[in-house]
Amino acid sequence: MVWQQSLFGAGSPEPDRAATTRRELAGGAWVDHAPSWLHGADTVFDDLVATAPWGQRHRRMYDDMVAEPRLTAWWNLRESAADGLPPVLLETRDLLAHRYGEDFDSMGCNLYRDGRDSVAWHGDTVRKTMAQPIVAILSLGEPRKLLLRPVGGGPSIRYHLGAGDLFVMGGTCQHTWQHSVPKVASAGPRISVTYRHSV
Repeated sequence: MVWQQSLFGAGSPEPDRAATTRRELAGGAWVDHAPSWLHGADTVFDDLVATAPWGQRHRRMYDDMVAEPRLTAWWNLRESAADGLPPVLLETRDLLAHRYGEDFDSMGCNLYRDGRDSVAWHGDTVRKTMAQPIVAILSLGEPRKLLLRPVGGGPSIRYHLGAGDLFVMGGTCQHTWQHSVPKVASAGPRISVTYRHSV
């Protein structure tokens, strides 16, 4: 991976306690967005690249097992497995839990190494057990497009997320909308840090 820190992304990491901007979507869904919400985001990016237990998952596609086009790491935040995480990510979890009234008990990271890494249209699996889950994404590294569209298709909404941006999906979003990070011709590395709750 080729990675160069931004002029404003280094330094001591600290989340921004300011309010986010909410966008109401059709069907009872909503998203909150706060650009550059995590100060010192590049420091956290470097830490995660070096220390996270990265692996590559495989999925069945038709009759074949194929490698997902990104690397992943996951933590159960209820257990000591969270030891070793950058402290600001646990501080962020606590801040988001207070703001949204949910106990975010797991954290997953996706590492998009370049423009070939991606994730197809989907709704997070928490929708299978919850009517209105909240999924919070902290983006680190180079900006990438995150697209939203209604389930079944339709015009998409585009966000460019990176460099410490906070993006939160709530309401019926996982049921009535899908999101994706499409492949692009060229892109630097990006990590999405995703907080979820199980109940």
